[in-house]
Amino acid sequence: MKKQTYLIVIAFFSIYVFWGSTYLWNKIAVTELPPFMLASMRFSSAGLIIFTIARSMGLSLKISKKEFLNCLLAGFLFLGYGNGVFVWALKYVDSSFGALLASIQPIVILLLMRLWHRNKIKSKSIIGITLGIIGMYLLVSQKGLVLQERSVLGIIMIFTCIISWSIGSVFVAQAAMPKNFFITTGYQMLTAGITLAFASLFMGEFWSNPMDWSTKTQGSLIALILFGSIAAFTSFNYLLKVVSTEKVSTSAYVNPIVALLLGWYFLDEVITLQTTIAAIILLAGVYFINSAKKGKKYT
Repeated sequence: MKKQTYLIVIAFFSIYVFWGSTYLWNKIAVTELPPFMLASMRFSSAGLIIFTIARSMGLSLKISKKEFLNCLLAGFLFLGYGNGVFVWALKYVDSSFGALLASIQPIVILLLMRLWHRNKIKSKSIIGITLGIIGMYLLVSQKGLVLQERSVLGIIMIFTCIISWSIGSVFVAQAAMPKNFFITTGYQMLTAGITLAFASLFMGEFWSNPMDWSTKTQGSLIALILFGSIAAFTSFNYLLKVVSTEKVSTSAYVNPIVALLLGWYFLDEVITLQTTIAAIILLAGVYFINSAKKGKKYT
C-alpha cells in the first residue's frame, strides 16, 4: 500500500471518529463554559501548539498575503462561525441531535457545487435530496423538541453553520493555501481563535481560570484541542486537496452515529424511534448523493 494511501486512511479515520466525538466533548464543556470563550480557547491553543511543533520541525511559517487572507476566510467559515455558533447552539439541543442536523452538509455542498459549476443534478442526487428533506422534517418536527427552551433558535443557527461550513469546503478545495497542510491548519485555527475572542468579549462572556473548571470540562477541552482540532482539522485540510470534496463530506455518514452512541452512553440523551427513523432516512439520502459522484482526484 502506498504511503499516500496510508495517510488517506488515517485522515479519514480522524475526521470520522474524532469529529464524531467532538459533539460530546463540546456538549460537556458548554454546560459549564461560555460557548465563544470555549471555542476561542480551543482554536487559539491548537493554533499555537501547531506553530510550536512546526518550528521545532524546521518548517517555515512564512506565507503569501493571498494565502493568509484565504486562511483567514476559511478559518472564519469553518471555525469562527461554523463551529463557534454551533457550540452556542448546543446549549439548547442534544449533541446527537446537532450531529444529525449536520449530516445534511453533503446535500448543501451538492447544491452549492451545482450552482457553482452549473451541472445537471443526477437522478440519484435528486433521490438523495428528497430523502434528506424527509429525514430532516421527521427530525425537527418532534413535539418534545419543540417544547425545549430556545430549541428552534438553536436549530436555525445550526443550519446557518452548515451553510457556512459547506461554503468553506467548496472554497478551500480551489483556493490557494500554504503547501504544508499543518501550516494551513495552524493559520486557520489561530485566526479563528482571535476572531472568536473578540466575539466573546462583544457578547460579554466571563473568562474563567481553567484550573477552576471541573475535571470533565478540562478533559473535554484537551480532547477538542488535540483530537478535534489538530488531528481532525489537519486531516480535513489534507483530504480536501487529495480527494474529491464529496468524498470528504462522507464523514456525515459516520459522525452522527458516533455522536448518537456517545451522547446516549455518556449523557443519557434519549434516542426516540422517530429520531432513529429520521437518521436512517437522512443517511440514506447522503448515500445516494455520494454514490452519484465520481471524484476527479485520488480515489
